[in-house]
Amino acid sequence: MPRNVYAAEHEDFRASVAEFVERTLKPRAEQMLEVKAVERDIWKEAGKQGLFGLDIPEEFGGMGAEDYRFNAIAAEVIAGFNFAVSSCFGIHSDVCPPYIVDLGTQEQKERWLPGMANGELIAAIAMTEPSGGSDLAALKTTAVRDGDHWVLNGSKTFITNGYQADLVIVAARTDPSKGAKGITLLVVEEGMEGFTRGRKLDKVGQEEADTSELFFEDVRVPDSNRLGEEGMGFIAMMQRLPQERIGAAVANTAHAFQIFRETVEYTKERKAFGQPVGSFQHNKFKMAELLTKLEVTQAYVDDCIAAHAEGKLTPVDAAKAKWFSAQVQNEVLDECVQLHGGYGFMNEYRVARAWRDARVSKIWAGSNEIMKELIGRDLGL
Repeated sequence: MPRNVYAAEHEDFRASVAEFVERTLKPRAEQMLEVKAVERDIWKEAGKQGLFGLDIPEEFGGMGAEDYRFNAIAAEVIAGFNFAVSSCFGIHSDVCPPYIVDLGTQEQKERWLPGMANGELIAAIAMTEPSGGSDLAALKTTAVRDGDHWVLNGSKTFITNGYQADLVIVAARTDPSKGAKGITLLVVEEGMEGFTRGRKLDKVGQEEADTSELFFEDVRVPDSNRLGEEGMGFIAMMQRLPQERIGAAVANTAHAFQIFRETVEYTKERKAFGQPVGSFQHNKFKMAELLTKLEVTQAYVDDCIAAHAEGKLTPVDAAKAKWFSAQVQNEVLDECVQLHGGYGFMNEYRVARAWRDARVSKIWAGSNEIMKELIGRDLGL
């Protein structure tokens, strides 16, 4: 089915992102896997190519595209290359900038946005805590006002880009008596005394992503690093989670589609009992099912992309796109592993790594169960 969400200028941008993948990312694929990180020079090169400034106004060094379809194009192309790199770049360029663009003061924008746009400053957002999971309203990290500073204490975990991040948007409880209305966002910067990082977490997949624990021990954060109004952090996060979730849906779908295409080619070449394995009726029917699932998912995700570009995407529709695309992605990749046979279980094969990388998509950005809870509440249940 033709996709109608993109125009010629978006496809031109797709070509430039694809060129970046071929020139910069693919030659470094094995190295990123070995060091379990996207190294600094790659971040800077991506910044030079304009991949990080799509949501950042031109006056602060960004592209000021003001069209989410460009973000979606970048997510599609990078996810088709590598799901972990897509998650690192997505957090930095798709999730974090809107907080600073929308909530930041002029001084904050001038201080942080140019470096984020050019890849000099790597950004992360720290919501999840060791005991909290998806329950953002139950944060235990605290920040107590002390003159012109906040004294921050607590810890965060599963933080993408956490090990390298120069800027971390931290959600902290500033008024324990107000529940969700007592949460404030603070920007913690590399070098602040008392801010330390734990080990790079040993994950099942997404090995290229430097995911880590973060610790805050009496970190004195100046009030000038507060994002938005005191006590409005939870609302700010809820308002911006739809963009994170549609971004996840875009990457989920693109990643699954790419591995499916590669699997189709594999089944044409791999032979068993004297014929290509794809020619067996069961396998042929299975791939027909997978393609249909992917195209139906893509159609809904495309509608969500178009809606978000117009500022009309609802949190509930973003939740639908997030959970369903994650589910389909995992179903498709599991079948792709099966179609590869024993080779599908070997780490040297891309399909095996993709299968492992994808499993977390049903957990992060709000677990699939939380997404269904949001949808169910919207039904009045």
